Amino acid sequence: MQLGFIGFGEAAFEMSSGLKEQGFGTILAYDSMWNHPVFGSLVKERASKAKVELKTESEGVLDQADILIVAVPADKAYEVSGTLTPHLKKGCIYVDVSASNPEIKRKISGNVKKKEVSFVDAAMMGPLPVYRHKVPILASGDGTDALIRHMSSYGMEISKVSENPGDASAVKLIRSIYMKGTAALLIEMLEAAHRFQVEDLVVGSISETMDGKSFEQSMNRLVTGTSVHAVRRATELEGSIQMLEAAGLDSLMSQAARDKLRLLSDFNLKEKFEGKTPAKWLDVITAMQGQ
Repeated sequence: MQLGFIGFGEAAFEMSSGLKEQGFGTILAYDSMWNHPVFGSLVKERASKAKVELKTESEGVLDQADILIVAVPADKAYEVSGTLTPHLKKGCIYVDVSASNPEIKRKISGNVKKKEVSFVDAAMMGPLPVYRHKVPILASGDGTDALIRHMSSYGMEISKVSENPGDASAVKLIRSIYMKGTAALLIEMLEAAHRFQVEDLVVGSISETMDGKSFEQSMNRLVTGTSVHAVRRATELEGSIQMLEAAGLDSLMSQAARDKLRLLSDFNLKEKFEGKTPAKWLDVITAMQGQ
């Protein structure tokens, strides 16, 4: 069983280093930057450190790899799949670990199917420098079972989502709405708190509200309560926005939240729920989607 990487940046380096320490055999890699005047030395240094055979042509990897992990930027993943497909080894497993959207993953799967190759949409759910090859991976596609069978003995943590390419990436990208959105919202809140020199009071107040409850409990309370109080909360945010603007601070996240609340109010959920807070978040979402 030979493993190959197309793209040998941080992700490929960390994964291959961990696998080698775990006793994995031959690992091949190709990176289009291998001979770049600035970045070429880093590619070569990483390959040497990870004990990976660096090839000067992609065919040197494609001809031999039974499992091919394609670790290229999301905006290049589909284009790269088209370039690689004619040279893929029949029966290999094509694993795309890019952060591409589900539709792109499905298109990539369609490309590689032309060569009787199985496909895995792999979404890495943690920092590679921390987890290395043991990074939690959500996987979907018809090659997922085989990938788990071949790689789990080397410590890879792969969880199957479905047989459908794109499903694993959907989980990651939907999760990112919360993770990235929350980070941006926190920055806006903390900028304001620091400007007004009330950060301890603000953080303490939020902690008192949120601490002691699970994420799901807090999520349920916020979503269900907002469904019947969207108009009032949008109006209250106007005051926050005016305060930020008067202080010369950015209010982008607050404006977005206000606009979302206004949109929510258009569903007339307060009337649908007869002014009563619904029991669970799913009641809100299904009402919004007319189900």
